[in-house]
Amino acid sequence: MSGTDTHSQRLRAPLPVRTPASAIASSPPEPAAPGPPPDTARTHLVLRKIREQVDQVAGLLMATHDGLVLANDTDSVEPDSVAAMSAAAAGLAAQFTAQARIGEARSAMFEGSTGYVCVFPVESTLLLVVFGQPDITMGLFTLAAKQALTLLRHTDLAPEASRRASRE
Repeated sequence: MSGTDTHSQRLRAPLPVRTPASAIASSPPEPAAPGPPPDTARTHLVLRKIREQVDQVAGLLMATHDGLVLANDTDSVEPDSVAAMSAAAAGLAAQFTAQARIGEARSAMFEGSTGYVCVFPVESTLLLVVFGQPDITMGLFTLAAKQALTLLRHTDLAPEASRRASRE
């Protein structure tokens, strides 16, 4: 077998595919019930901490589903405009994935000439916008953005009074 034959055989290997959600769970998961509104000051501190912890993230913004800024840790964007556009992007992603019949939208990612920005639904009323460092690759950005999302989802953003009440 020549080197050319070996190379062409490797290219014919099947690509991995996702397991359909219907094969994993017998019933769809219940949507997360929105908790109390997040504490804006605490959310800002959490975003700053996440930005410091996750390499390749240039900025983070938390917005409501109707396009209002909740908190942001960004340098060179207009937060109000980004929040409004993130709501529109999340709505468009939901419509697009529904039309394509590929399930619920998990994110809306945009690639610019020097970087990426992604909008993630955090819960039914909140969105997280993640900005990548300039010249990051799509793979690294995807990992960094999902790491930021995971850190945020494992943080209690409720106001202090709500957190105290739930402990009692």
